[in-house]
Amino acid sequence: VQLQASGGGLVQAGGSLRLSCAVSGRSVGSYVMGWFRQAPGKEREFVAAFSRSTTSIYYADSVKGRFTVSRDYAKNMVYLQMNSLKPEDTAVYYCAYGRRNIPSIRGSEYDYWGQGTQVTVSS
Repeated sequence: VQLQASGGGLVQAGGSLRLSCAVSGRSVGSYVMGWFRQAPGKEREFVAAFSRSTTSIYYADSVKGRFTVSRDYAKNMVYLQMNSLKPEDTAVYYCAYGRRNIPSIRGSEYDYWGQGTQVTVSS
């Protein structure tokens, strides 16, 4: 399984970005998908995750109401729509794929990771 994240960039506070994650080698509908981020000098943190049927979706409290995950089965891609961005959202964002049925907020429970895409939010 390979994941390729893209869509990062520089945006002003209050702006929006949509991150994409292209998955190859396995259907995005097979297992769970997650988004994580890591800011400079900080540990990686959970952002969002959803089950293969998208019936279970988890968001970190810090992004709830601003970020939305989605999945395109035909394109085998997942997305993270980020609205009302804040400077504290600045980080490298990673998509992850886990061979499990229940979403997890723990990065250690994901088996495959994309290379990350930089998001920078200016104040």
